[in-house]
Amino acid sequence: MSVLDQLKGGLIVSCQAKEGSPFRMPVIMAAMAKAAEQSGAVGIRANGYDDIKAIREAVKLPIIGILKKDYDGYDVYITPTFEDAKLVASAGADIIAIDATPRNRPGGETLKDLIARIKAELNVLVMADCSTAEEGLEAAKLGADIVATTLSGYTEYSKHTLDKGPDVEMLKVLVEKAGVPVIAEGRFNEPGDVENALRIGAHAVVVGTALTAPEWRMKQFVEVTEPFRK
Repeated sequence: MSVLDQLKGGLIVSCQAKEGSPFRMPVIMAAMAKAAEQSGAVGIRANGYDDIKAIREAVKLPIIGILKKDYDGYDVYITPTFEDAKLVASAGADIIAIDATPRNRPGGETLKDLIARIKAELNVLVMADCSTAEEGLEAAKLGADIVATTLSGYTEYSKHTLDKGPDVEMLKVLVEKAGVPVIAEGRFNEPGDVENALRIGAHAVVVGTALTAPEWRMKQFVEVTEPFRK
């Protein structure tokens, strides 16, 4: 069974912890990935060599790997360069997700060349993280194996979608027109959001914060207690 077949119709759990989180350790991310596998998830999304390697050793599920890396003068930070992608592949990722926005990349690499090199030299699938439907359609034309709604709301020109929950409209356009599998990602925080995305035609759905950021959920509970503590 191909990697794409394994993911079809299922939940992908994003096992990541933000800078400063007490959960930001490979052993904890691997434990979360194992819990996801035991719960019936079909895949894992993970960031960085150490986390990906630890997760690869813990589970048999397909891994979507990324490397979040800041380069001075550039806004692109999800697997910005081929060298970053190479590191992700060496850790054991089956799919490499990259920023597929048209923003400038370090070293002058183009999106077209980055997609082509990853597929040809690393022999893994490429997932295009996009912020608009237009970006997703262009990434598909350039050879991306998967397009995703990951960055909707997280570029200057897509911020208007940030407070509207999952970008269902972007998902609908991509499902209808992209011609490649579409993964729904970004603010799909409730089971109903996941079900709706799959009914629309998403190949799979990625959920992260709502499942693997306990401090985010704890804060919601704490906030309702604040009026009683004054």
